[in-house]
Amino acid sequence: ERVVRERMTTQDIEAITPNTLINTRPVLAAIKEFFGTSQLSQFMDQNNPLAGLTNKRRLSALGPGGLSRDRAGVEVRDVHPSHYGRMCPIETPEGPNIGLIGALATFARINAFGFIETPYRRVVDGKVTDQVDYLTAHEEDEYLIAQAGAPLTQDGAFAEKQVLARPRGSEVIMVDAERVGYMDVSPRQMVSVATSLIPFLEHDDANRALMGANMQRQAVPLVRSESPVVGTGMEGYAAIDAGDVITAAKSGVVEEVSADFVTIQEDEGGTKSYFMRKFDRSNQGTNY
Repeated sequence: ERVVRERMTTQDIEAITPNTLINTRPVLAAIKEFFGTSQLSQFMDQNNPLAGLTNKRRLSALGPGGLSRDRAGVEVRDVHPSHYGRMCPIETPEGPNIGLIGALATFARINAFGFIETPYRRVVDGKVTDQVDYLTAHEEDEYLIAQAGAPLTQDGAFAEKQVLARPRGSEVIMVDAERVGYMDVSPRQMVSVATSLIPFLEHDDANRALMGANMQRQAVPLVRSESPVVGTGMEGYAAIDAGDVITAAKSGVVEEVSADFVTIQEDEGGTKSYFMRKFDRSNQGTNY
């Protein structure tokens, strides 16, 4: 700021531009240092669409200003109640990084202050509303939160007088429906995208589910891909959100198809062509 003020006083007001006032070299050097040499900057895993998506949603306690894997104890690595809906309790590496590297939960987001928030449906006087609030772990402590599977009546009220809820720092207990402040938006909000792809997850041993979530990233893309016989319904969302599947921006009718592009006549008028990315090489030498 001081340097900019000095330059403003010495230069001709008519000829001043942002480039003449601000030196961009320190900013460029910091960015290049992060992407070039930082422990947290990685070459993206692109073995399959899920591998890329998981890589982008990874959380780490290591790196500059973080923990070291040698000194991190069991308490730091363990699952914590504040992880609920924010960090997956299943998906983590098996080796020395266990518990230090995590995965963002399915519906979690990071707010402007860098805290992880998870969505809940607002409950008013025992009635579940359509209002969705994103809460941090600290804000969540003030409320009793019901599970997503709690039975509801036609008008959105709890069907039973007592419901299962999570109070702060306690086991899940039965409480009066009027005392509930929020309700989970989905049963899968506590797990990551990779974990939510495992069918009948609730019947699996946690250690085996961890291995399954991690090993899905190693699946080799097929020349002729097939739908799973048993799925969870998250497969399509994972592929689209990974950015590897081309989807139409607006609804319409397919007008022309060739080996290179698909042209769509949009309902709102006009046409748009989508070019196919066939046999593009990924970071791992696969294509999908």
